[in-house]
Amino acid sequence: MHHEHAGWHSPSLDKYMHLQVIGHAGARVIVFPTTMGTHSEWPDRRMHEVLREHLDNGWIQLYCLDQVHDESWYSKHLHPGAMAWRHLQYLHYVAEEVLAFSRSKNDNPYVIAVGASFGAYHAASFGFRYPERVNRIIGMSGNYDIKRFTGGYSDDNVYACNPFDFMQHENDPHRLAAFRSQDLIFAIGEGDPMYENNRQFSGLLWGKGIGNALRTWKGHAHDWPYWEKMIRLYIGGHD
Repeated sequence: MHHEHAGWHSPSLDKYMHLQVIGHAGARVIVFPTTMGTHSEWPDRRMHEVLREHLDNGWIQLYCLDQVHDESWYSKHLHPGAMAWRHLQYLHYVAEEVLAFSRSKNDNPYVIAVGASFGAYHAASFGFRYPERVNRIIGMSGNYDIKRFTGGYSDDNVYACNPFDFMQHENDPHRLAAFRSQDLIFAIGEGDPMYENNRQFSGLLWGKGIGNALRTWKGHAHDWPYWEKMIRLYIGGHD
């Protein structure tokens, strides 16, 4: 199985950013880590072994990303607007740098954004900000209202980072058409504190004519053994 480490000094973030590439061909899967995770999280958790059939057959290729959580949502000394601005810079890095790098490795046009827990928020904030570039979003045990991190505060920057807010008010026909062409999967445990957020967000999207698959799992289902089962089940689309 092809596995390489890569990195460069990001102009978007003005810092060196690492990533790992696993697989040789297929849909380009952009993997966002959990709160404390890094580019090594999915490899360390052996998620490539969970997805070995897909990787060996050239159906998917993983791009496991690093994060800037300590400079954004977990940098509590910052104003919420500054936290959001750093997150927007991170999304720009993914859109303009990571996707370009992945195209240089693999010209498959299909892009999947995926993450678990806080990574699910990142996958959604990226996929919904750039719907013309992301074909499938898989969020596992996620929260899609970032105001949970800002004490309810919002401004233009926070709004731009918050799918739960900006999707409610999206009326651009071209963007709505792009959203409606995406394959959207949200998997959540019925006992997860974020279950109600997932249910509301799914309903919000359906109200905009944006189809999505809300998949409820028994129990809390907010841990790696569940995410292994979820990603194996949903990487090829909703069941």
